Amino acid sequence: MQKDTEEESSESEELFERLSITIDKGQEPIRIDKYLMARVEGATRNKIQQAIENELVLVNEKPIKNNYKIKGGDKVIIYDTNTPETSEIIPQNIPLDIVYEDEDLFIVNKPVGMVAHPGSGNPDKTLLNAAAYHLKAQSTNEEENELPRYGLVHRIDKNTSGLIVMAKKQKAMSELAKQFFDHTVHRRYVALVWGNFDEEEGTIVAHVGRHQRLRKLFTAYPEGEHGKDAITHYKVLERFNYVTLVECRLETGRTHQIRVHMQYIGHPLFNDDFYGGDRIVKGTVYTKYKQFVENCFSICPRQALHAKELGFIHPSTKKETLFTSELPEDMHQLIEKWRKYSQFKNAEE
Repeated sequence: MQKDTEEESSESEELFERLSITIDKGQEPIRIDKYLMARVEGATRNKIQQAIENELVLVNEKPIKNNYKIKGGDKVIIYDTNTPETSEIIPQNIPLDIVYEDEDLFIVNKPVGMVAHPGSGNPDKTLLNAAAYHLKAQSTNEEENELPRYGLVHRIDKNTSGLIVMAKKQKAMSELAKQFFDHTVHRRYVALVWGNFDEEEGTIVAHVGRHQRLRKLFTAYPEGEHGKDAITHYKVLERFNYVTLVECRLETGRTHQIRVHMQYIGHPLFNDDFYGGDRIVKGTVYTKYKQFVENCFSICPRQALHAKELGFIHPSTKKETLFTSELPEDMHQLIEKWRKYSQFKNAEE
């Protein structure tokens, strides 16, 4: 699959798919690996058995063994992780802001401008290249020239900053992937958006999918005839007359979901050049105001969006974990500039 050069727009934020099968009532008992080989395109017994061992295959919502025999009425769920193969990644010495790390996973605070993984237009210098170098340095396996296993469970856009979790073991990858797919992961973003809100909080429900004509963009489909279901909860944090600071909590994780949903309700992200936020959407016609906005664009030359909180059940300890990161300097300066402008504007009135 070809990827766009500027961002990983061709991929979903969640890097896995799920196949759900309900076994016919008249089905004779048969080993599940044999059954799935006949039902899943491109599946081999080895791949299926590995998926079962990693608990990526559930029957009636529970893990099973390779010798399990399916029966009529069974509900089978197969998770398929789509992360790039470790062997394809070249380790590169790129500094990483690692918030937390243990034997199963590590949390990275991704800077603006870093792409998640190599693709067309971004062959290297990505988060995965940096992660490969970091884990290679930790590896005690000196005899084999193999990288430690690791994988992306989700991603955030190139010009969005904030928290990403990466798995260091297949079992951790599987556990985290299921949590992302089942929408049980806590993800809170902070965004500066155009316009003022009548309400303090709300929920946006509209499918998100690729634009029918402009294939590099995504768009909202309120009737759900295209794309995938998407739900974003938002809450006003601070009002600055013509722009508003909001927090967004993702219930689903679709490509550009917050950016598309905010545009859909008439509040595009500040300086989002994909979705109409890189122009004056609200405000006055005065030259002084236009210059002020231009200065703001220069301070934060990307969409004003930061993945601030990430929480999930730890794959090994089974305890709830929550990680936070501070706003990067560009967004901090941008918000301060609008705060001072808003105070001055209110004082005039």
